Amino acid sequence: MSLDPGKLHGVVRRFDELKSLLSGGAGDNDSFVKLSREYAELLPLVEKVEAFQQLHDDMAGVKELLADPESDREMREMAEAERQELVEQLAEAEHAVKLMLLPKDSADEKNAILEIRAGTGGEEAALFAADLYRMYQRYAENKGWRFELMDANENDLGGFKEVVASVSGAGVFARLKYESGVHRVQRVPVTETGGRIHTSAATVAVLPEAEEVDVHIDPKDLRIDTYRSQGAGGQHVNTTDSAVRVTHIPSGVVAACQEEKSQHKNKAKAMKMLMTRLYDHERETKDAARAADRKSQVGSGDRSERIRTYNFPQGRISDHRINLTLYRLDDFLTGGPSVDEMIDALISEDQAQKLAEIES
Repeated sequence: MSLDPGKLHGVVRRFDELKSLLSGGAGDNDSFVKLSREYAELLPLVEKVEAFQQLHDDMAGVKELLADPESDREMREMAEAERQELVEQLAEAEHAVKLMLLPKDSADEKNAILEIRAGTGGEEAALFAADLYRMYQRYAENKGWRFELMDANENDLGGFKEVVASVSGAGVFARLKYESGVHRVQRVPVTETGGRIHTSAATVAVLPEAEEVDVHIDPKDLRIDTYRSQGAGGQHVNTTDSAVRVTHIPSGVVAACQEEKSQHKNKAKAMKMLMTRLYDHERETKDAARAADRKSQVGSGDRSERIRTYNFPQGRISDHRINLTLYRLDDFLTGGPSVDEMIDALISEDQAQKLAEIES
């Protein structure tokens, strides 16, 4: 796929229009915010387009010099060397522009709801779910994101049968969405006396956090139940019915929260989870037309697919979607640079697949 000059010109023209509208005042505040957001989104693309066009103009000048019969030998040698450099620079600039022109997921800039559930493996799976929870918590801290526990079902050993958290910050969903799927662990459990390696699993779901404008909920479609908060092993940790469970009757989607002492706060968190799950359901429905392709896509978000293995004896993490293995398990589990390395590789592969689909 070669770049369409008309499309590039249209991008720059729209950017200039936005600049003019914003400098002259853009009506009411909502309009100003909307135009400012579009301007900010287009700015990096326009910078890449202008750099590409400048390189294109430089190449035209070099070719003109090489074609000039009056150019001396030294001048032609210098021009040829510059031409070879420009060929490489143009290819890189063109690739960068193509990546920025790829269709964007409208949810990429949203915050995320992170859900982790223990899978096969009993108590060991619950302990692994807790390890994953702490990994994402530390990763969020390293990125400067806000990480807030929303709901948890803990067992007696400190593992999680299920845990839900809210992650807020710049570009949260764009990065964390690649974590959806089945995560497998291979290690000797703390409860294993014979030293045998066991395999267990936990499922991670990353959902774009819904805003009120994303999904409409009729209050008449809700059933709200209150109950007493419980801790690990079922013991009561609260003497009042502060925990809240919200059920969306038409869809059967349920969300619950018991982490706050206030029933009002628990209800607000449960509603946030409910909206997010309903929004995710709507997104899945809209994407049904390309469901057949999603399994082959790196960022498919398929939660039934085994995506990664954490092997403790070998100290490695292997992502099965891109066949990437890192031997830095300790760093990975503390949310260190290895997590970014893995996610960057997943993003690059996803972009490469999308480019290939467009160019085929």
